[in-house]
Amino acid sequence: MRHKVTGRQYITEKCFGCGRDNPAGLKADFYNLENGEIVAVFQAPEHFQGYPQRLHGGVTATIMDEALGRAILAGEPDCWAVTAELTLRYKKPVPLGEPLRVVARLTGNNRRLFKSAGELLLPDGEVAVTAVGTYVKQPLGKITDLANADVGEERIFQDNDREFIEF
Repeated sequence: MRHKVTGRQYITEKCFGCGRDNPAGLKADFYNLENGEIVAVFQAPEHFQGYPQRLHGGVTATIMDEALGRAILAGEPDCWAVTAELTLRYKKPVPLGEPLRVVARLTGNNRRLFKSAGELLLPDGEVAVTAVGTYVKQPLGKITDLANADVGEERIFQDNDREFIEF
């Protein structure tokens, strides 16, 4: 199914999930969709192997956490948050070296917290992993030692390179 992309989310250089300057990272791309969901697009390389030819479950949890935590950015692009709780259900093995998608959406949102849910989809569209999470909204100064002046420098805005994403 085709989904309309409304924008590409920012990255930070060294982030394990999205950073382009992190040689050990996933280098995932994150997109806002017209329906309010977000989608992460990535391909896990061999060095993230758990069992042969399978993505390690801890790395799977990482990409799920990153996508669910970014679900808020579709509606609140300046929100920063930390994970309070993350629950995953592993349903199918996740392959290495194949294009994968994580689709995430908000399920609750208030002044202090937001909740989200999502699925990791295999190339054929089957659901391999489901997750639900709770995130605490925080000013960046409480999360990191960066001064407020450095906040804008940490985000790198990406040109939207897609009109549609299929999953």
